[in-house]
Amino acid sequence: MSYWLMKSEPEECSIDDLARLGRVPWTGVRNYQARNFMRDDFAVGDGVLFYHSSCPQPGIAGLAEVCSAAYPDATQFDPASPYHDPKSDPAKPRWLHVDVSFVRKTRLLALPELRQTPTLAGMRLLQPGNRLSITPVTPAEWQEILKLLDAASPSPR
Repeated sequence: MSYWLMKSEPEECSIDDLARLGRVPWTGVRNYQARNFMRDDFAVGDGVLFYHSSCPQPGIAGLAEVCSAAYPDATQFDPASPYHDPKSDPAKPRWLHVDVSFVRKTRLLALPELRQTPTLAGMRLLQPGNRLSITPVTPAEWQEILKLLDAASPSPR
């Protein structure tokens, strides 16, 4: 099993949207490295840190799971889509995506808290210049983030 951080702008698809829908196609990835992660490294059942980006308070907003193999992203062929790629050939699609399913919404684990956690210092998300929308997460980072999320969760009454 592998772990991933996947960024989404909440206006496009938030953790609340994923909770309501249950499953969404992760469309619009237009970076070759991120595409290659989905194509070559993702597996059904992989864990996902659902990260809200390009918003007033970016951070991990929930947990999800990869629930499909990579397949062609239809938005690349749709001239009305902001993700249209006129150079992509339907016979040999350039862009792929996977489906992601909802696991649970969490408190927002904001970027400053992530940066203040020494055991996460090597996390790819926190490296200068990292702008990838999909990054691998090590098992140790995954466990540390789950501990941070659980430590701040309200106890049941």
